[in-house]
Amino acid sequence: MNIFLWILQSFIALAFLYSGISKTIFSEQKLVAIGQTGVAGLPIGVIRFIGIAELLGIVGIILPLLVNIYPLLTSVSAFCLAFIMPFAMMAHYKRKEYKQIAFNLILFTICIFIGIERLP
Repeated sequence: MNIFLWILQSFIALAFLYSGISKTIFSEQKLVAIGQTGVAGLPIGVIRFIGIAELLGIVGIILPLLVNIYPLLTSVSAFCLAFIMPFAMMAHYKRKEYKQIAFNLILFTICIFIGIERLP
C-alpha cells in the first residue's frame, strides 16, 4: 500500500506542479489558451494565489513524509489540495467543460484517499 500511495502522491504532485507553475507565470489569456479555462474572469492576484497554494501543496504532500518530519502535514496538504477541487469543478461546470470536471473529481478523490491513508 505504501508504494501505491507514493505513486498517487507523485501523480498529484505532477498534476499540481504543471497547474501551479502555469498559474504563477502565465497571464489569464495564456492560461485559457493552454486549457486552464477555470481561471477565466478571475483577478490575476487570485490566479497567482491559487498557483502558489498549489505549489505549496506539492511540497506538503511529498516532503514531510519523505523526511519524516511532521508526516501529518502530508495528510493536511492532501486535504487542502482536495479543498480547491470543488471550486474548480464549479468553474468548469459553468462553462460546460465536463471532461475537466471529471479530471477534477479524480484529483479530488485521490487527494482525499491520500489524506485518509496517510493519517498517522
